[in-house]
Amino acid sequence: MGVALTACTLPAVGRPTFELGNDDVEMGIGIHGEPGRARVKMATADTITTQLAETILGDLPFPSGSRVIAMVNGMGGTPLIELYIVFRRLAEICKEHGVAIVRNLVGNYITSLEMAGCSVTLLHVDDELLRFWDAPVHTPALHW
Repeated sequence: MGVALTACTLPAVGRPTFELGNDDVEMGIGIHGEPGRARVKMATADTITTQLAETILGDLPFPSGSRVIAMVNGMGGTPLIELYIVFRRLAEICKEHGVAIVRNLVGNYITSLEMAGCSVTLLHVDDELLRFWDAPVHTPALHW
């Protein structure tokens, strides 16, 4: 589930993919800059993160005791410190719901041409998926 504070401009199109008012944000955007599912007024990072997380947790089966990998992805134009503010609130919400974040990624991994905003992804995991996740990774974008 993503949120945009600004639209991106695709080089082939030459104009923003959608228009936002000065105090609007687009909730539910696509990773490639597609318009979202609702336009809401600008709010604090905690409020926006709560809206993102509660939508995800309410939509999918994350019962208390679930373990997840959490990803807070920047859209290309959001400073890393702001992504960590989003992650802090996401961790609080997950804890309130009894969902344990066992691994996380915070950063710009899948961007939308300098769009300001972020996306939140929660992946339900078991021991087998964690074993795969923890295996060595040596790619241009990720390594551990």
